[in-house]
Amino acid sequence: MATQQRGSKQSQEAKSKPVHEIRLGKIKAAIWANETDTGIRHNVTLGRLYKDGEEWKTSATFGREDLPLVGKVADMAHTWIFQHAGDHGELNT
Repeated sequence: MATQQRGSKQSQEAKSKPVHEIRLGKIKAAIWANETDTGIRHNVTLGRLYKDGEEWKTSATFGREDLPLVGKVADMAHTWIFQHAGDHGELNT
């Protein structure tokens, strides 16, 4: 029964969407709101978009030329989280 509950929770999480996305070129940040015992906390996933045939995919690896945009997108995500922390109860600490 616990396995069913875990699977159900994972299904819900898989269907959830980020609260905000930032994209510069091929580099994308997804900002997620996560409920904790102390309130909402934000996490960020970074990815590089690429096309495999006709299908768009995301990779978590970056080449040397990607790194400047990774830094900019991460900084933009950081700024967004601090600007919206009050909206979700997150402390600015």
